[in-house]
Amino acid sequence: MNPKALIVPFTKMNGAGNDFIVIDNRFFHLADEELSGLAVRYCPRRTGIGADGILAMNNPTEEGAHFRMRYFNADGSLGTMCGNGARCLARFAGLGGIDANPLVFDTDGGRLRADLLDDDLGSVRLHVPPPKGFGEVRLKDAKVNGPTYGIWTGTEHTVRFVDDVRKASVDPEGSAIRADAALAPAGANVNFVEVVDADAGHIRARTFEKGVEGETLACGTGALASAVASRLAGRINADDIAVEMPGGTLRVGLSLANGAATAEEIQNFTLEGPAEVVYVGTLEA
Repeated sequence: MNPKALIVPFTKMNGAGNDFIVIDNRFFHLADEELSGLAVRYCPRRTGIGADGILAMNNPTEEGAHFRMRYFNADGSLGTMCGNGARCLARFAGLGGIDANPLVFDTDGGRLRADLLDDDLGSVRLHVPPPKGFGEVRLKDAKVNGPTYGIWTGTEHTVRFVDDVRKASVDPEGSAIRADAALAPAGANVNFVEVVDADAGHIRARTFEKGVEGETLACGTGALASAVASRLAGRINADDIAVEMPGGTLRVGLSLANGAATAEEIQNFTLEGPAEVVYVGTLEA
């Protein structure tokens, strides 16, 4: 231990297996560069704490918000939005004494509202801004069969439909699409989606996440992207959608106002699922 190091308490949390190191940064005021460095240092699974990224709860910068969320992927890159991370941070804020329900907070992907639900899993329902830009992406480099759809749900995503998601080539196909020139410079997360029951709104999805550069057990913005793409592509008929991921099931709600045919017209867009505390500890910053 470095006697001159700053000792920072953290909480390890997960949402359907998507796991995070969570820090209350309202006191420490760690800069973005410092948070990025902590992500690189502590997110590796064998040599660190192990996580898909670091969440920081910062003081609010805009009127009407309880706090501001900063998220850094495991590789240290800034994430504009993380659905499961946002749900975990909302639960963390509630446990940490912010006495409000719903909670309102800002992210680089827009302002969010979170309902803290009273169940054994610590579930959180997240109200998110409408998605943007749904349409087919013409890949330049990746060699794949069938269409690839692009959509923005707080961060960049692509969606591919498969017959059996268990057999999907999440890697290497996911890594090839993630880095395709057509998606430059930001790249995109890649979701492989199987429709289980179109009328009941049941789909299965697996996600290759940029910043993690591999498959994660769940992805909140990926669940949103998979559900919207399934609905707008006419693959499912329901507006309450169960997205089954390797780490658990997330629920996406939406409504197509006045027969909406574009992502931007979607209303009542929500993401719901568990937000669980794993353990608490301290790290050196």
